[in-house]
Amino acid sequence: MKQYVGLDVSQKSTNVCIVDEEGRQLWTGKCLSTPEAIATVVRERAPLAERVGLETGPLCVWHYHGLKAREIPVLCIDARHAKAALSMQLNKTDENDAAGLAQIMRTGWFREVHVKSFNAHLQRSMLQSRLQLVNMRRDASNQVRGALKVFGIVLPPGRLSTFDRLAREHLGGREDLSAFIEPLLAAWRAFGEQVALLDKRLRKAANEHLVVKNLMTAPGVGPLIGMAYVATIDDPKRFAKSRNVGAHLGLAPRRFQSGEMDCQGSISKCGDALLRHYLYEAAGVLLTRSRRSSSLKAWGIQLVKRIGKSKARVAVARKLAIILHCMWRTGEAFRWDSGTEVTA
Repeated sequence: MKQYVGLDVSQKSTNVCIVDEEGRQLWTGKCLSTPEAIATVVRERAPLAERVGLETGPLCVWHYHGLKAREIPVLCIDARHAKAALSMQLNKTDENDAAGLAQIMRTGWFREVHVKSFNAHLQRSMLQSRLQLVNMRRDASNQVRGALKVFGIVLPPGRLSTFDRLAREHLGGREDLSAFIEPLLAAWRAFGEQVALLDKRLRKAANEHLVVKNLMTAPGVGPLIGMAYVATIDDPKRFAKSRNVGAHLGLAPRRFQSGEMDCQGSISKCGDALLRHYLYEAAGVLLTRSRRSSSLKAWGIQLVKRIGKSKARVAVARKLAIILHCMWRTGEAFRWDSGTEVTA
Protein backbone atom coordinates (compact mmCIF):
# COMPACT_ATOMS: atom_id res chain seq x y z
CA MET A 1 0.00 0.00 0.00
CA LYS A 2 1.33 3.40 -0.98
CA GLN A 3 2.14 5.91 1.72
CA TYR A 4 2.29 9.72 1.62
CA VAL A 5 4.24 11.94 3.96
CA GLY A 6 3.77 15.59 4.92
CA LEU A 7 6.59 17.59 6.51
CA ASP A 8 5.96 20.81 8.41
CA VAL A 9 9.48 22.16 8.84
CA SER A 10 10.64 24.63 11.47
CA GLN A 11 14.12 25.61 12.56
CA LYS A 12 14.47 23.13 15.43
CA SER A 13 11.97 20.34 14.77
CA THR A 14 9.87 18.95 11.93
CA ASN A 15 6.37 17.57 12.31
CA VAL A 16 5.81 14.42 10.24
CA CYS A 17 2.49 12.91 9.23
CA ILE A 18 2.07 9.68 7.24
CA VAL A 19 -1.20 8.67 5.56
CA ASP A 20 -2.22 5.76 3.36
CA GLU A 21 -4.01 5.70 0.00
CA GLU A 22 -7.40 6.22 1.65
CA GLY A 23 -6.26 9.17 3.74
CA ARG A 24 -6.04 7.37 7.10
CA GLN A 25 -3.27 8.58 9.38
CA LEU A 26 -0.69 5.88 9.98
CA TRP A 27 1.76 7.83 12.13
CA THR A 28 2.41 11.35 13.38
CA GLY A 29 5.42 12.62 15.27
CA LYS A 30 8.41 14.93 15.41
CA CYS A 31 12.08 14.75 14.55
CA LEU A 32 15.03 17.10 14.29
CA SER A 33 15.03 19.47 11.32
CA THR A 34 17.94 17.84 9.53
CA PRO A 35 17.88 15.78 6.32
CA GLU A 36 19.47 12.86 8.17
CA ALA A 37 16.81 12.74 10.89
CA ILE A 38 13.91 13.18 8.46
CA ALA A 39 15.25 10.48 6.12
CA THR A 40 15.59 8.08 9.05
CA VAL A 41 11.98 8.64 10.11
CA VAL A 42 10.67 8.22 6.57
CA ARG A 43 12.60 4.97 6.05
CA GLU A 44 11.43 3.51 9.36
CA ARG A 45 7.82 4.71 9.41
CA ALA A 46 6.99 4.96 5.68
CA PRO A 47 9.08 2.43 3.74
CA LEU A 48 6.52 2.49 0.90
CA ALA A 49 6.42 6.30 0.63
CA GLU A 50 5.23 7.42 -2.79
CA ARG A 51 5.58 11.17 -2.20
CA VAL A 52 7.11 13.23 0.61
CA GLY A 53 6.05 16.87 0.55
CA LEU A 54 7.35 20.05 2.13
CA GLU A 55 6.66 23.74 1.56
CA THR A 56 8.97 26.39 0.19
CA GLY A 57 10.89 28.20 2.90
CA PRO A 58 14.36 29.17 4.12
CA LEU A 59 15.36 25.56 4.87
CA CYS A 60 13.66 23.85 1.93
CA VAL A 61 16.75 23.92 -0.34
CA TRP A 62 18.93 22.19 2.23
CA HIS A 63 16.26 19.65 3.11
CA TYR A 64 15.25 18.98 -0.49
CA HIS A 65 18.75 18.25 -1.77
CA GLY A 66 19.66 16.35 1.38
CA LEU A 67 16.61 14.07 1.09
CA LYS A 68 17.11 13.62 -2.66
CA ALA A 69 20.69 12.52 -2.02
CA ARG A 70 19.29 9.89 0.35
CA GLU A 71 16.84 8.65 -2.31
CA ILE A 72 13.73 9.96 -0.56
CA PRO A 73 10.93 10.84 -3.07
CA VAL A 74 10.63 14.42 -1.83
CA LEU A 75 8.64 17.16 -3.56
CA CYS A 76 8.52 20.88 -2.83
CA ILE A 77 5.28 22.83 -3.25
CA ASP A 78 4.56 26.56 -3.20
CA ALA A 79 3.81 27.75 0.35
CA ARG A 80 1.09 30.08 -0.99
CA HIS A 81 -0.73 27.17 -2.65
CA ALA A 82 -0.37 25.07 0.49
CA LYS A 83 -1.74 27.92 2.61
CA ALA A 84 -4.85 28.13 0.43
CA ALA A 85 -5.57 24.44 1.10
CA LEU A 86 -4.55 24.44 4.76
CA SER A 87 -6.64 27.53 5.55
CA MET A 88 -9.75 25.31 5.52
CA GLN A 89 -8.63 23.80 8.85
CA LEU A 90 -10.28 25.24 11.95
CA ASN A 91 -7.15 24.99 14.11
CA LYS A 92 -3.75 26.13 12.88
CA THR A 93 -1.15 23.83 14.45
CA ASP A 94 2.07 22.31 13.19
CA GLU A 95 0.58 18.82 13.48
CA ASN A 96 -2.46 19.83 11.43
CA ASP A 97 -0.24 21.46 8.81
CA ALA A 98 1.79 18.27 8.44
CA ALA A 99 -1.44 16.26 8.14
CA GLY A 100 -2.76 18.67 5.53
CA LEU A 101 0.46 18.43 3.51
CA ALA A 102 0.24 14.65 3.62
CA GLN A 103 -3.31 14.79 2.24
CA ILE A 104 -2.17 17.19 -0.51
CA MET A 105 0.53 14.69 -1.45
CA ARG A 106 -2.07 11.91 -1.54
CA THR A 107 -4.57 13.74 -3.74
CA GLY A 108 -1.98 15.21 -6.10
CA TRP A 109 -3.62 18.64 -6.03
CA PHE A 110 -0.42 20.64 -6.01
CA ARG A 111 2.13 22.20 -8.34
CA GLU A 112 5.70 21.15 -7.77
CA VAL A 113 8.25 23.95 -7.35
CA HIS A 114 11.65 23.67 -8.99
CA VAL A 115 14.33 23.76 -6.28
CA LYS A 116 17.47 25.33 -7.67
CA SER A 117 20.89 23.79 -7.30
CA PHE A 118 23.36 24.94 -4.67
CA ASN A 119 25.46 26.36 -7.51
CA ALA A 120 22.62 28.61 -8.61
CA HIS A 121 22.05 29.73 -5.02
CA LEU A 122 25.74 30.59 -4.63
CA GLN A 123 25.60 32.78 -7.73
CA ARG A 124 22.33 34.31 -6.59
CA SER A 125 23.70 35.07 -3.11
CA MET A 126 26.70 36.85 -4.62
CA LEU A 127 24.41 39.00 -6.78
CA GLN A 128 22.17 39.78 -3.81
CA SER A 129 25.16 40.72 -1.67
CA ARG A 130 26.34 43.10 -4.37
CA LEU A 131 22.87 44.65 -4.63
CA GLN A 132 22.71 45.11 -0.88
CA LEU A 133 26.09 46.87 -0.82
CA VAL A 134 25.11 49.09 -3.75
CA ASN A 135 21.92 50.11 -1.92
CA MET A 136 23.82 50.78 1.30
CA ARG A 137 26.33 52.92 -0.58
CA ARG A 138 23.49 54.87 -2.17
CA ASP A 139 21.79 55.34 1.20
CA ALA A 140 25.03 56.61 2.74
CA SER A 141 25.50 59.21 0.00
CA ASN A 142 21.84 60.28 0.29
CA GLN A 143 22.27 60.63 4.04
CA VAL A 144 25.26 62.92 3.52
CA ARG A 145 23.38 65.07 1.01
CA GLY A 146 20.29 65.30 3.23
CA ALA A 147 22.24 66.10 6.39
CA LEU A 148 24.21 68.90 4.73
CA LYS A 149 21.08 70.54 3.29
CA VAL A 150 19.95 71.34 6.84
CA PHE A 151 22.99 73.62 7.16
CA GLY A 152 22.52 75.23 3.74
CA ILE A 153 25.09 73.09 1.92
CA VAL A 154 23.67 71.63 -1.29
CA LEU A 155 26.02 69.21 -3.00
CA PRO A 156 25.87 69.46 -6.81
CA PRO A 157 25.52 66.35 -8.93
CA GLY A 158 28.81 64.76 -9.83
CA ARG A 159 30.55 61.51 -10.61
CA LEU A 160 30.00 58.77 -8.09
CA SER A 161 33.72 58.08 -7.80
CA THR A 162 34.44 61.65 -6.63
CA PHE A 163 31.52 62.02 -4.22
CA ASP A 164 33.65 61.96 -1.04
CA ARG A 165 36.02 64.62 -2.40
CA LEU A 166 33.06 66.77 -3.43
CA ALA A 167 31.52 66.51 0.04
CA ARG A 168 34.76 67.49 1.78
CA GLU A 169 35.23 70.51 -0.47
CA HIS A 170 31.80 71.84 0.49
CA LEU A 171 32.32 71.25 4.20
CA GLY A 172 34.69 74.21 4.26
CA GLY A 173 36.72 72.81 7.14
CA ARG A 174 33.82 72.88 9.61
CA GLU A 175 34.69 70.42 12.35
CA ASP A 176 31.15 70.31 13.74
CA LEU A 177 29.90 68.96 10.40
CA SER A 178 32.90 66.69 9.84
CA ALA A 179 32.12 64.90 13.13
CA PHE A 180 29.13 63.11 11.59
CA ILE A 181 29.90 63.40 7.87
CA GLU A 182 33.33 61.73 7.96
CA PRO A 183 32.01 58.40 9.37
CA LEU A 184 29.40 58.33 6.61
CA LEU A 185 32.03 59.01 3.95
CA ALA A 186 34.26 56.28 5.39
CA ALA A 187 31.34 53.83 5.20
CA TRP A 188 30.57 55.03 1.66
CA ARG A 189 34.16 54.29 0.59
CA ALA A 190 34.12 50.86 2.28
CA PHE A 191 30.90 49.91 0.51
CA GLY A 192 32.38 50.98 -2.81
CA GLU A 193 35.51 48.89 -2.26
CA GLN A 194 33.43 45.79 -1.50
CA VAL A 195 31.22 46.38 -4.55
CA ALA A 196 34.33 46.60 -6.72
CA LEU A 197 35.64 43.36 -5.18
CA LEU A 198 32.38 41.54 -5.91
CA ASP A 199 32.30 42.96 -9.44
CA LYS A 200 35.75 41.50 -10.03
CA ARG A 201 34.68 38.08 -8.74
CA LEU A 202 31.49 38.15 -10.83
CA ARG A 203 33.40 39.05 -13.99
CA LYS A 204 35.83 36.22 -13.36
CA ALA A 205 33.00 33.75 -12.73
CA ALA A 206 31.20 34.92 -15.87
CA ASN A 207 34.28 34.50 -18.05
CA GLU A 208 34.77 30.96 -16.72
CA HIS A 209 31.11 29.99 -17.27
CA LEU A 210 30.57 28.80 -20.84
CA VAL A 211 26.81 29.45 -20.83
CA VAL A 212 27.21 32.97 -19.45
CA LYS A 213 29.93 33.75 -22.00
CA ASN A 214 27.56 32.70 -24.77
CA LEU A 215 24.68 34.79 -23.37
CA MET A 216 26.97 37.81 -23.21
CA THR A 217 27.11 37.88 -27.02
CA ALA A 218 23.56 39.30 -26.94
CA PRO A 219 23.26 43.12 -26.92
CA GLY A 220 22.97 44.72 -23.50
CA VAL A 221 23.91 41.51 -21.68
CA GLY A 222 27.00 41.73 -19.49
CA PRO A 223 28.40 39.64 -16.64
CA LEU A 224 25.76 40.74 -14.12
CA ILE A 225 22.80 40.00 -16.37
CA GLY A 226 24.31 36.76 -17.65
CA MET A 227 25.02 35.49 -14.13
CA ALA A 228 21.59 36.59 -12.88
CA TYR A 229 19.87 34.85 -15.79
CA VAL A 230 21.70 31.55 -15.28
CA ALA A 231 21.18 31.67 -11.51
CA THR A 232 17.45 32.34 -11.90
CA ILE A 233 16.63 29.87 -14.66
CA ASP A 234 19.10 27.23 -13.37
CA ASP A 235 17.91 24.54 -15.80
CA PRO A 236 16.63 25.50 -19.29
CA LYS A 237 14.76 22.20 -19.55
CA ARG A 238 12.35 23.47 -16.91
CA PHE A 239 10.48 25.29 -19.68
CA ALA A 240 8.93 23.29 -22.52
CA LYS A 241 8.51 26.52 -24.51
CA SER A 242 10.87 29.47 -24.46
CA ARG A 243 8.00 31.97 -24.40
CA ASN A 244 7.09 30.70 -20.94
CA VAL A 245 10.24 32.36 -19.57
CA GLY A 246 8.73 35.83 -20.03
CA ALA A 247 5.70 34.92 -17.92
CA HIS A 248 7.92 33.21 -15.33
CA LEU A 249 9.86 36.45 -14.86
CA GLY A 250 6.73 38.58 -14.54
CA LEU A 251 7.16 40.29 -17.93
CA ALA A 252 3.87 39.03 -19.39
CA PRO A 253 0.62 41.02 -18.99
CA ARG A 254 -2.04 39.99 -16.52
CA ARG A 255 -5.42 38.83 -17.80
CA PHE A 256 -8.84 38.88 -16.18
CA GLN A 257 -11.64 37.05 -17.97
CA SER A 258 -15.15 36.48 -16.65
CA GLY A 259 -18.15 35.98 -18.89
CA GLU A 260 -18.25 38.79 -21.44
CA MET A 261 -15.40 40.63 -19.72
CA ASP A 262 -11.87 40.05 -20.98
CA CYS A 263 -9.30 42.58 -19.74
CA GLN A 264 -5.53 42.63 -20.22
CA GLY A 265 -3.60 44.63 -17.67
CA SER A 266 0.00 45.54 -17.00
CA ILE A 267 2.76 42.99 -16.47
CA SER A 268 2.35 40.65 -13.51
CA LYS A 269 5.75 41.48 -11.90
CA CYS A 270 5.89 38.00 -10.38
CA GLY A 271 9.08 35.98 -10.26
CA ASP A 272 12.59 37.32 -9.83
CA ALA A 273 12.56 41.12 -9.46
CA LEU A 274 16.34 41.50 -9.80
CA LEU A 275 16.56 39.73 -13.15
CA ARG A 276 13.47 41.54 -14.38
CA HIS A 277 15.13 44.86 -13.55
CA TYR A 278 18.37 43.80 -15.25
CA LEU A 279 16.54 42.74 -18.43
CA TYR A 280 14.69 46.06 -18.48
CA GLU A 281 18.02 47.90 -18.26
CA ALA A 282 19.46 45.66 -21.00
CA ALA A 283 16.51 46.53 -23.22
CA GLY A 284 17.25 50.22 -22.71
CA VAL A 285 20.89 49.70 -23.66
CA LEU A 286 19.87 47.76 -26.75
CA LEU A 287 17.47 50.48 -27.93
CA THR A 288 19.64 53.52 -27.17
CA ARG A 289 23.34 52.60 -27.02
CA SER A 290 23.80 49.56 -29.23
CA ARG A 291 25.21 50.65 -32.59
CA ARG A 292 25.00 47.29 -34.34
CA SER A 293 21.77 46.48 -36.14
CA SER A 294 19.64 43.43 -35.47
CA SER A 295 16.05 42.45 -36.04
CA LEU A 296 15.47 42.66 -32.27
CA LYS A 297 16.54 46.31 -32.19
CA ALA A 298 14.54 47.14 -35.33
CA TRP A 299 11.47 45.53 -33.79
CA GLY A 300 11.99 47.47 -30.55
CA ILE A 301 12.36 50.81 -32.35
CA GLN A 302 9.08 50.19 -34.17
CA LEU A 303 7.43 49.51 -30.83
CA VAL A 304 8.80 52.77 -29.39
CA LYS A 305 7.10 54.69 -32.19
CA ARG A 306 3.83 52.85 -31.69
CA ILE A 307 3.40 52.36 -27.91
CA GLY A 308 6.07 54.54 -26.28
CA LYS A 309 9.51 54.02 -24.81
CA SER A 310 8.54 52.50 -21.45
CA LYS A 311 6.21 49.81 -22.78
CA ALA A 312 8.59 49.07 -25.64
CA ARG A 313 11.43 48.42 -23.18
CA VAL A 314 9.24 45.94 -21.30
CA ALA A 315 8.38 44.14 -24.54
CA VAL A 316 12.02 44.04 -25.61
CA ALA A 317 13.03 42.77 -22.16
CA ARG A 318 10.51 39.96 -22.49
CA LYS A 319 11.71 39.09 -26.00
CA LEU A 320 15.33 39.21 -24.82
CA ALA A 321 14.53 36.75 -22.01
CA ILE A 322 13.05 34.38 -24.60
CA ILE A 323 16.02 34.77 -26.93
CA LEU A 324 18.50 34.09 -24.11
CA HIS A 325 16.65 30.88 -23.31
CA CYS A 326 16.84 29.82 -26.97
CA MET A 327 20.57 30.60 -27.01
CA TRP A 328 21.10 28.55 -23.86
CA ARG A 329 19.05 25.65 -25.15
CA THR A 330 20.71 25.50 -28.58
CA GLY A 331 24.20 26.70 -27.60
CA GLU A 332 24.21 29.28 -30.42
CA ALA A 333 25.54 32.82 -30.09
CA PHE A 334 23.41 35.86 -30.84
CA ARG A 335 23.03 36.39 -34.57
CA TRP A 336 23.54 40.07 -35.30
CA ASP A 337 22.97 40.09 -39.06
CA SER A 338 19.45 38.77 -39.11
CA GLY A 339 18.74 38.63 -35.37
CA THR A 340 18.01 35.49 -33.45
CA GLU A 341 14.96 33.51 -34.41
CA VAL A 342 12.69 32.95 -31.45
CA THR A 343 11.39 29.40 -31.62
CA ALA A 344 8.82 28.86 -28.91
